[in-house]
Amino acid sequence: MTEATVSAGYAKSLIDFAVSKGADAGRLFSRALIADETLADQDNRLPFARFVALMRAAKDETSNPALALEFGAASDLRKYSVVGLISHASANMLEALMQLNRYGRLVVDVAGLADGARFQLSSVNGQRWMEDRRANPNEFPELTESTWSRFIVGARTDFPQHTYALEAHVTHAAPAYRAKYEELWQVPVTFGSHWNAIRSNPSWDQVQIQPDNRYVFGVLTDRGDALLAELEAAKTMRGRVEALIMPILHTGDVSAETIASKLGTSRQTVYRNLKAEGVTFEQVLDALRHRMALHYLAGKKVSVNETAYLVGFSEPSAFSRAFKRWTGKSPRAMRDHD
Repeated sequence: MTEATVSAGYAKSLIDFAVSKGADAGRLFSRALIADETLADQDNRLPFARFVALMRAAKDETSNPALALEFGAASDLRKYSVVGLISHASANMLEALMQLNRYGRLVVDVAGLADGARFQLSSVNGQRWMEDRRANPNEFPELTESTWSRFIVGARTDFPQHTYALEAHVTHAAPAYRAKYEELWQVPVTFGSHWNAIRSNPSWDQVQIQPDNRYVFGVLTDRGDALLAELEAAKTMRGRVEALIMPILHTGDVSAETIASKLGTSRQTVYRNLKAEGVTFEQVLDALRHRMALHYLAGKKVSVNETAYLVGFSEPSAFSRAFKRWTGKSPRAMRDHD
């Protein structure tokens, strides 16, 4: 089964929030086994298990069992993910939900969804409901807490002239801090329900957001599609290997043993899984150097010698030979080409 992941931006947002509430960032990183540099790019991926550990460390470090609720209420998806920007560039709320289902995996890629649609709208006895369909929600109810807080409080904050939530259901039992739910959500809450769902105002679907912002919407969805492609690629052994090679490519000391160690497996397993995908480790490394060399030279911000270093060659001459093998041209000719 593919490992569930979250975006580095989501994890970084939680750390920042916990620190603002008194937690020590170093202790959070240490307890969740997260490297600081992993969060430098908000589109990086972290194992979902690390995010679970981070959330629980944050609750402990702040002595606040309701931290997930408060984090969701305070977080703005636009600040740490293209998903938030796409949603707010949608024409109306119904389209925003459709885009959230399409791109939401870029924030939290949960397991157990056969059709990929995490949120589902339905009508029950004439009432409008939105359900969170992720599997085994009670294993990590904090995700329910933060998600519903972000939806309910965020809607009230961003669209105060419209009413979104009328009531909320959660599958987990009522915690000791149950009063915090109604304080933040300001709607009746049913605990121990058969589903995680929000009953909304029937007119909410058609609330206008950005009906004339289609150019921006298109730009953002292009970016979202590219990130989805990267997310899918990262689920292959080749994608995982490339993701681990990238930060150390410039060192020139990239071996199958090093990558296997980072993956927590053996060199033989890496070779075997790559072979099943039709490539060797050496081919993956060579293709990545080729791709990155073209990227650096096309940008024309670094010299040929600097490019050689960045893609892991200790000698510019060795880089030039490799580049001619890749492209039939010298790297200097490629860089100077208009």
